[in-house]
Amino acid sequence: MPRRRLRPRKPRGSAEWAAAGVVALAAVTLLARTAVAARDAAVDAWPVLAALGAGGLAFAGWRAVRSAHAMRIRAESLARLRITLTQIDAMNDKEFEFALRDLIIRDGWTARRVGQQGDQAADVIGQHNSRGRIVIQAKHTTVGAKVGSHVMYQVKGTAGPVHGADHAVVVTNGSFTRDAKAWGERHQVHWVDRDRLRTWAEHGTPLHDLLHLPDRPTRRGTALHKTRTRPRSADRQPAPSPVRRRIRQRGPDRPLVD
Repeated sequence: MPRRRLRPRKPRGSAEWAAAGVVALAAVTLLARTAVAARDAAVDAWPVLAALGAGGLAFAGWRAVRSAHAMRIRAESLARLRITLTQIDAMNDKEFEFALRDLIIRDGWTARRVGQQGDQAADVIGQHNSRGRIVIQAKHTTVGAKVGSHVMYQVKGTAGPVHGADHAVVVTNGSFTRDAKAWGERHQVHWVDRDRLRTWAEHGTPLHDLLHLPDRPTRRGTALHKTRTRPRSADRQPAPSPVRRRIRQRGPDRPLVD
């Protein structure tokens, strides 16, 4: 059986109207007295409230100053950061990724470590005002081990399309195969082997100077360049006929039909 909803009804008769008026007057009186009591309490307690407010502001200011001081100390220590290859060899994979993050922050980038399972070939992502975004893949290995070309393929496939990077770098404390180096240089995947890592981490040479990373062109400039170099519809050449395409593909001395 459904429950009946109780709804207020209008008073009936002069007696009910008088009772309703008395209740309303009592409610208004109670609210007025409550407001007066709250005002009197605030007036009496204003020194306490002011002291609490001042204490809160002082605490917030102290926290801000302490945070700024800690950030300044960290920036100064990172500016002097030097990591030897012996220290790097003693690290595990996670520590190596954090070390690369700190090194690139030392070089003037903002960076964060993102390396984890499913990181899509990115362990550290950095951002620079003029050089754009960089993706670093860390390969911590035993001394003498070599990184192969398949790592270069993975980084090339995700650095731009997935992470929006302008520069892709693979860093190892070991070395790279000859094919990996050649493939990386052809396809703009930079590599840092043990010798380059010493120059970067121990000697303090910034990574962008070590790899000669160019400044990133602004998107607006790139768009303007594309707009200017795109031919107008009136100047476009007509598409070649199927026969001309086949001659172009096969060469003038090869038959059209095999």
